[in-house]
Amino acid sequence: MATSRSARPDPLLVERIQTGVRLEKRLLKVLKAFADYHDLTLGDLLEGIVLHAFEGKAPFGADSLTRIKELKKVFGLTLNASHAHKLREEPRRARKRR
Repeated sequence: MATSRSARPDPLLVERIQTGVRLEKRLLKVLKAFADYHDLTLGDLLEGIVLHAFEGKAPFGADSLTRIKELKKVFGLTLNASHAHKLREEPRRARKRR
């Protein structure tokens, strides 16, 4: 009896580790919402983005970019690529005073 195989290739076994990465709050909200929209974990989404970037490939198509634009509006994310490597946090004391 023939069995049908899923269109997805066999998974690759990898070793994952837990990490404590700090990200800008609104950026993280957009990433989490986008991952949820595609029924992915945040880690799976980030791995996909990085693996594409390492090969010089764009990680998102037109439909995904449209969804991301909508999510950026929802969460008030106004940062873009020109802000990369320029982001700084307020000193901890200044944040506590608010």
